[in-house]
Amino acid sequence: PKTDIVFLKVHKSASSTVMNVLFRFGEMHNLTFAFPIGGGNQLFYPHHFLARFVKGFSPRSPQRFNILCHHMRFLQPEVQKVVSSSAIYFSILRNPVQLMESSFAYYKGTSAFSRAHSLEEFLSQPYHYYNPADSDSHYAKNLMTFDFGFNPDGEVSAKRVQLMLKAIEASFDLLLISEYFDESMVLLKEMLCWDLDSVVSFPLNIRDSSTKSPLSDTIMEKIKDWNRLDWEIYTHFNRTFWEKIDRDIGRERMQQEVKALRERQAELARTCLQGMGSVAPKDIKDSSLRPLQHGNAKILGYNLNQGLDKETERMCRRLVTPELQYSSALYKKQFAQKHP
Repeated sequence: PKTDIVFLKVHKSASSTVMNVLFRFGEMHNLTFAFPIGGGNQLFYPHHFLARFVKGFSPRSPQRFNILCHHMRFLQPEVQKVVSSSAIYFSILRNPVQLMESSFAYYKGTSAFSRAHSLEEFLSQPYHYYNPADSDSHYAKNLMTFDFGFNPDGEVSAKRVQLMLKAIEASFDLLLISEYFDESMVLLKEMLCWDLDSVVSFPLNIRDSSTKSPLSDTIMEKIKDWNRLDWEIYTHFNRTFWEKIDRDIGRERMQQEVKALRERQAELARTCLQGMGSVAPKDIKDSSLRPLQHGNAKILGYNLNQGLDKETERMCRRLVTPELQYSSALYKKQFAQKHP
């Protein structure tokens, strides 16, 4: 199994679920995480990543960390200082239309979105609300482009788009697609030489459908135009994703792998979860399993079955622990005082 991993956690793209997969694997195999100085869940985002943001990093004795997965704005020369040169780099993308709809609800408090009553209103005259100079403007335009380290306000010329795609291809071994999450997990499992249980997950940090709004075709087109760079990234890597499946696995085997993954997930849901699924924030009984609520989004969580044996309870709890709680538990474990 590969243990040196860089995951660029792109916002609002099922990346919290992927992070849970990495947290669990890292914890089981006693791996070190590149945590932000002072804990927290972001590596000084939205600044470009710097090695010195990582707790325990020192240029004099370059300690290598196994897993780098907290929110950052990608900058590869700096990333290379904290991980081994053989590390596997991957990220996840989401259709920019759904991504923007999600961002509008989740980041409602940001300067660009706070004054617009609806996404339609924002898109009818975006520059009335959006100012590229605002420190949080990146949430409102080409968010994936920004997370990958590029300028979200750059011109959309064929040449520039090509350079951007080439740069991403040169840095990343794999780009997952959140709309095909199970297929993505199969590809990830293959690339990292992990077993099935390592990539099984329950969806984390997902919104209650009551806070989602359906989008008209006109709005979808406006979103694509407004996020043209993101759209170029997404369509390109959605294509290469399926090319990779055809080349490395084949559709038939992929179907079998996805079936096995879903069966195992259903089995774990029966074992672990009350009602076998997610519940509204107010219905989560164990406060330590309550996810952070943000913006206008209602973030769902889980209740564990009662009366599980210790080992099973521990496994189930890992699967449903929200990102912030899990991250801080791993941080405490990694930096426990050696001599209390």
